[in-house]
Amino acid sequence: MTTSKPSAIEGIDGITYSTDRWDDARRFFTDWGLKAVSDDAGCQVWETLNGARVQVRRPDDARLPPPMEAGPTMREVAWGVTDAAALEPIARALQGAAGFEDRRAVDGTLVALDPHGLRISFQVSKKRPVDVAGVPTNAWGGVRRIDTPSPIYDHAEPVEIGHVVFFTDRLDQMEAFYAALGFVTSDRYPGRGVFMRCAPHAGHHDIFLLALPNKGPGVNHVAFTVRDIHEVFGGGLHMSRCGWKTQLGPGRHPISSAFFWYFENPCGGLIEYNADEDHLTPAWKERHFEPGPTVFAEWAIDGGIDGNTRRQPNVQASGKFLTEKK
Repeated sequence: MTTSKPSAIEGIDGITYSTDRWDDARRFFTDWGLKAVSDDAGCQVWETLNGARVQVRRPDDARLPPPMEAGPTMREVAWGVTDAAALEPIARALQGAAGFEDRRAVDGTLVALDPHGLRISFQVSKKRPVDVAGVPTNAWGGVRRIDTPSPIYDHAEPVEIGHVVFFTDRLDQMEAFYAALGFVTSDRYPGRGVFMRCAPHAGHHDIFLLALPNKGPGVNHVAFTVRDIHEVFGGGLHMSRCGWKTQLGPGRHPISSAFFWYFENPCGGLIEYNADEDHLTPAWKERHFEPGPTVFAEWAIDGGIDGNTRRQPNVQASGKFLTEKK
């Protein structure tokens, strides 16, 4: 006997950036491992393996809402839902929201502005199923990989857009806004941050809202999910070889259990390779944390790993084996 999945928000179908670093953006997303869909004078379109799309537009593009911060930044998040029925409660929740348009009869979308002025849209998801899987691990008591070595990736190919993180100066208002749309709070830093997933059954978070003293709205980072920890490393090493700057990583988040590697993004904020986050259900109980370095990262490498020596920057490899000195 099978049961159908409840109508719900599935995750991120697409994001739109604006930047004046046009050529850097093109080179960056090529190196990041996205597939180029189209590229003209006003818009670059990229996609992940499952078809989630990244648009890059010029800062003065009249089709975009006003930016929530100066400089390169995010201008829109498109959320995908399971089916048309899932749009009904979202349409009701968005009634009265700034910039609300019910465009279902035109292009199948609902559009509005969140309390930051960021454009959000909802549509029946256009992402496609993909036949990819991370490598099984041989945890004690559960051997799953036999006569098969773990892979080594020479670059990453992100499977999907995993989550978005925003700075906010109106944490309670933002949490209430997204909760009304069906998002569920997973964990929180009381008064400082809220992790929210897009449905009761989902990954640990699809959006994280972070309040910092004297910090206005803006994009902190976007996470792209890859197959496994080996692809986090392979992708990060490739980005390092390409000359892109690590902000932090590789490392591991204890709150979501996910492995990460953050880079500076010419389109605004940071960008993350992410793998192996917790999956939650309605049985999950919200937890409260006090912010701190060991809460953010159980472990992390500051400055990343050099893609050529495969060690921390400025550490020279010597000999064919570590015990063999030149």
